[in-house]
Amino acid sequence: MAVLAVLATGPGVVGAGPGGAPVGVPSRPALDPLDLALVRGEAVFEALRVFGGRPFRLEAHLDRLAASARAIDLPLPGGLEDLAARAVAAAGGGEVVLRLICTKGPEGSGEPRRGALVDRDGDGGPAAFAICTDIPASFEQERARGLRLVLLTTATDPLVRAASPWLLAGVKTISYATNMAAQRTARARGADDAVLVGLGGELLEAPTASLWWRTGQTLFTPSLDLGILAGITRATLCDLAPTLGLKVLEGVYTAEDLLAADEAFLSSSTREIMPVVEVDATPIAGGHPGPTAATLQSALRQLAASPA
Repeated sequence: MAVLAVLATGPGVVGAGPGGAPVGVPSRPALDPLDLALVRGEAVFEALRVFGGRPFRLEAHLDRLAASARAIDLPLPGGLEDLAARAVAAAGGGEVVLRLICTKGPEGSGEPRRGALVDRDGDGGPAAFAICTDIPASFEQERARGLRLVLLTTATDPLVRAASPWLLAGVKTISYATNMAAQRTARARGADDAVLVGLGGELLEAPTASLWWRTGQTLFTPSLDLGILAGITRATLCDLAPTLGLKVLEGVYTAEDLLAADEAFLSSSTREIMPVVEVDATPIAGGHPGPTAATLQSALRQLAASPA
């Protein structure tokens, strides 16, 4: 993954220009080593695709970023939309992945007051980073052949977890160590990715994507009531499906439902639609990418290319 641009703003950024002005590659910004993002993983982020120099569904991503920030009492710096635009411009526009990361700053620093960040004790506060990277070539290769998945039990009751806000269910923080461990476990078992499963066998989500499958003309996907991430692409597909003659049902499902499907796929803002051809060594859709995944991928690209 090549880093194309890094911009940052906020009093907690080491190396920022006067007044926290954005800086970019090669003068890469750095975090205060006591920033709670590093010390305790207290930071939130969003990752989205940029098509033709335009971030796709940026407003929805910023709304979700704000919701995540509220969940961990993180005061967001202002000007995030402008920061994103500067990063995309610095990367040359085109087709890239844009990441927005907002950190909490050192403990006890930075409080929002009248819409501005105030550095209480002079040692920094919340900081924001916008990072543009290229799109891995592996995405199109995986889309062409389809993904092999394994089911991994989380040993938690998802409904209890969702009802416990201190567990941050559905909150997009940078604390992704368990997600990455799940993906490593999947690859160690000869698969491409994993699907997390609740203690009672409830299908949840992939570590970095939403889960879907089709039976007949109905698309099924796990309910947000299970404490999974409210995917932006997931919501987009819920809107697109009826225009393609497809019905969407959200609910509580098990592996038996998935294995009996006509086809399956994952969705995410960065990888878009990824067909699934195998789950726990059982072929899905005859072991080949399904037609609906291709149709939805095409519709998603058309939507991204349409005027804002």
